[in-house]
Amino acid sequence: MDPDKNRVAAVILAAGMGTRMKSSKAKVLHEIGGRPMITYVVQTAQRIAGDNIVLVVGHQADTVKSVVSQNADVAYALQAEQLGTGHAVRCALPQIPSGTKEVLILYGDVPLLRAETIKMLVHEHRTNKNHVTVLAVEMADPTGYGRILCDAKGRFCKIVEQADASAEQKKIKLINTGIYCVQKHFLTKALSQIKADNNQKEFYLTDIIGLGYAGAKKIGFVVGQESDETTGVNTLDDLAQVESILNKYQKQGNRK
Repeated sequence: MDPDKNRVAAVILAAGMGTRMKSSKAKVLHEIGGRPMITYVVQTAQRIAGDNIVLVVGHQADTVKSVVSQNADVAYALQAEQLGTGHAVRCALPQIPSGTKEVLILYGDVPLLRAETIKMLVHEHRTNKNHVTVLAVEMADPTGYGRILCDAKGRFCKIVEQADASAEQKKIKLINTGIYCVQKHFLTKALSQIKADNNQKEFYLTDIIGLGYAGAKKIGFVVGQESDETTGVNTLDDLAQVESILNKYQKQGNRK
């Protein structure tokens, strides 16, 4: 357990419908290894943040709450409308404990992320005294993911989503996993400033990077060692892929 866990809170985004799963079941309740995927994420978050966890629910909220509450005592925030990741985190803000210094942003459909990787992210965030630190990974095929952009001096300046990326930006292999460690004070202020002026008409959490850069805040990223562990589930094919990765991890002895 993180010795400073009282400083850290985790926000887990789990409100999506998951229409591409072609199932009536909420996406985060689909199982891998015989367990709903959301339970993996909550268990990992507990190792870092203890009970300081806020789960953002929406689609089938009561069912998701029922499943999670069987094994964890977490707070819940309702995202009634699906207006993007920035909006989802904004919905969670009132539930974050008042003494929190750093907020982790995690995803209910990214079940294989290791606690060790999150600890590395938090460590780098604190060591560098960053306002926000992003977990990035290199991918041979980055299609569909937001790209990490740096300025002419090599400073992290922006994340551009696939839908908004230029042809040149789409060639970038370093991608945003969506997993962040953010100073709570900065997060609260930045979320009040983001706008839905993009092709999707959504409030992107990624926009806090550009705001931080423009405001001369200290932003950074760390590169994870295993891109497999940040694989997200959006389709049944993704679910099968994650199940396969889990089986590989279990054979290696680094997953329960």
